[in-house]
Amino acid sequence: MNIDRINHLVLTVKDVEETCAFYRDILGMEIEIITARKRALKFGDQRFTLHQKGMRFSPEAHIPTPGAIDIGFKVKESVEQIKAELENKNIPIEGIVQRPGVNGKVTSIYFRDPDQNLIEVSSNI
Repeated sequence: MNIDRINHLVLTVKDVEETCAFYRDILGMEIEIITARKRALKFGDQRFTLHQKGMRFSPEAHIPTPGAIDIGFKVKESVEQIKAELENKNIPIEGIVQRPGVNGKVTSIYFRDPDQNLIEVSSNI
């Protein structure tokens, strides 16, 4: 087997509509309506499928839990631009860190989504 790329990830969330609004308004993702009770967040050719906590899906993760994921995104903007945008949208920043990345040195900025998932946005600029 040779994996080409990730098709999708599933996020278990407390409130699908609140999560959709956050990822649309803060990270610019597109909301996709899959069924009457199922939504996804699209960005580029990637997708996060959203599952509402307490609603049964089959099959699903062993212990589907909101707030249990650490998501890293790569952006083309500078961290200074991202920081200013987050501050303008009243999103609390948990830290800014510089470290080696897959393609050279990156600077990352950390904050949380409505379920307390850790969001990392990194830039090479």
